[in-house]
Amino acid sequence: MDQSASGNDCKNNFCIDKLIAARKSLKLSLEKSRTLGLALEKAGPRLEEINQRLPSLEAAVRPIRADKDALVAVGGHINRAVGPAAAVLKVFDAVHGLEKSLLSDPRNDLPGYLSVLKRLEEALRFLGDNCGLAIQWLEDIIEYLEDNRVADRMYLSNLKTSLKGLRELQNDGERVHLDGGLLDAALDKLENEFRRLLTEHSVPLPMSSPSLGEQACIAPSPLPVTVIQKLQAILGRLIANNRLEKCITIYVEVRSSNVRASLKALDLDYLEISISEFNNVQSIEGYIEQWGKHLEFAVKHLFEADFKLCNDVFERIGLDVWMGCFAKIAAQAGILAFLQFGRTITESKKEPVKLLKLLDIFSSLNKLRLDFNRLFGGAACAEIQNLTRDLIKGVIDGAAEIFWEIFFQVELQRQSPPPQDGSIPRLVSFITDYCNELLGDNYRPILSQVLVIHQSWKQKKFQEMILVNEVLKIIKAVDLNLETWVKAYGDATLSCVFAMNCHWHLYKHLKGTKLGELMGDSWLKEHEQYKEYYSAIFLRESWGKLPSHLSREGLILFSGSRATARDLVKKRLKTFNEAFDEMFRKQSVWVIPERDLREKTCQLIVQTVLPVYRSYMQTYGPLVEKDASSSKYAKYTVQGLEQMLLSLFLPRRERYGSFKGRPTGSKIDNGVDLRRTASAVA
Repeated sequence: MDQSASGNDCKNNFCIDKLIAARKSLKLSLEKSRTLGLALEKAGPRLEEINQRLPSLEAAVRPIRADKDALVAVGGHINRAVGPAAAVLKVFDAVHGLEKSLLSDPRNDLPGYLSVLKRLEEALRFLGDNCGLAIQWLEDIIEYLEDNRVADRMYLSNLKTSLKGLRELQNDGERVHLDGGLLDAALDKLENEFRRLLTEHSVPLPMSSPSLGEQACIAPSPLPVTVIQKLQAILGRLIANNRLEKCITIYVEVRSSNVRASLKALDLDYLEISISEFNNVQSIEGYIEQWGKHLEFAVKHLFEADFKLCNDVFERIGLDVWMGCFAKIAAQAGILAFLQFGRTITESKKEPVKLLKLLDIFSSLNKLRLDFNRLFGGAACAEIQNLTRDLIKGVIDGAAEIFWEIFFQVELQRQSPPPQDGSIPRLVSFITDYCNELLGDNYRPILSQVLVIHQSWKQKKFQEMILVNEVLKIIKAVDLNLETWVKAYGDATLSCVFAMNCHWHLYKHLKGTKLGELMGDSWLKEHEQYKEYYSAIFLRESWGKLPSHLSREGLILFSGSRATARDLVKKRLKTFNEAFDEMFRKQSVWVIPERDLREKTCQLIVQTVLPVYRSYMQTYGPLVEKDASSSKYAKYTVQGLEQMLLSLFLPRRERYGSFKGRPTGSKIDNGVDLRRTASAVA
């Protein structure tokens, strides 16, 4: 039993040992499995990495599998492609090296700046010429690699995409893709420097002298030579980069502004006046005189200077360019406003005084004719030329029409009544003064030239004496008017005063004048004689009758008939006073405008009346002076009577009307319309 128990124990122990060994074995296996799992876990990413690298490795070793000849030739293809590409990259680096200089201010060193800019332009031209070549070589090598399967397809695809983008940029032709906008930035700076140089050296011309037309004819160049040279240098680079129009725009803007600033001091607001803003030419004749002086100043000083400067700055570019530039300056600076003002005057209503103003305008334009032809004769100044031609035509047509109409207007006035106060009709004084001006040295040659041109337009030959003959005809019409008016008065005495006035006016005011010389001494003498003739009739038929009222007949002073004598003196003094009062009342409203004629006439009246009155009062005055009613008969003292007579015929403010300066459609006192036709002088 002990043995069997002992045996069982041995057996049990053996089994336990096996179990322990098996447990250890299992435990060891588990540890190995765990270690292997960890190792496998770590190997996974590496295997994945290897898997990903296999295509590139395959591509790397593919050339080894490529054709031997293809592998030998690929080196030459690559070298030919890399050479131009490397040169392009080198120039790109050089362009970036210029960036700092070109982004600086050109005024600090303009020649250096222009030199650097020129290098940039050359670099960009090189890039423009060679980028395409480099791209073409690279495209060729890619095509070779692709055809011979020397490189990976994906790699070649990426290269082709990149080259396609480069090709598209190159085909755009935009330099900004080559230099990143550096050239445009540099050109903008040059434009700003161009503007700065012009602005800083464009100074308005000072208006120091009121006699503008008497200043020097040709103005010097308004810019220093060094500045002009800088402007030309800048222009050279800007023109090379297609920026000429921008330069011209800047130049015109600055220089036209400078001319306007110079003209502003002249106070040219009147140039904007319209026809509706003035009643007649007389109301703005002061402006017309200023217009001529201001236009001459503007042409001979301001526009002349800018004409010369345009030539100096743009002469290397060409005539058409600088003439076009000057035309824009002139138009923007105000020459068109000057011409339009002249047109406004020509379009205003027609009146005789307008003829003189039109001749003034023509004279101003004629003096500037050569300057206009030289400054504004180019094709670029077509608008200025057209306005000038229209103005000259309007001036000549208007002046000729008014001149030929004067005679008819004088004839029309014949049917109007003469002045009620016997004064000189304004027609007479106006026409004589007017014709004198037309025949004077200032207007005669101008009017003759205007008539010559006008006749030539109508294919008529101008006769030298046509101006003189027309003036003679006008004055003869005035003479005929006077004869008609003298007969129109109901009062013969007033008719004499009127005739005295007119004949003396013609003699006095035309003697020694151009018109007087034309009419001749005999004509003048005739008017003087007519004045004397009518003066004698006037005295005889009016004041010469007064002394007869102070007759001494029947006045014998003796004691027995003193009362009778007093009554007779009273009666005669009363008759004298009544006649004197009536005559004085009537003639006190008459007018003798000429002072010398008035004073002489009054003295003749005094000499006719006063000595008789004085003697009569000295002799017979005592008969009535002691009478209670003496003031009724001894009404005037000798001094009082003299003062009254000397106060006769004084001018009044109200004068006889005529067509001078009348508004369109106006009529004189008798209602006769002054306009003969629609084209008559208004």
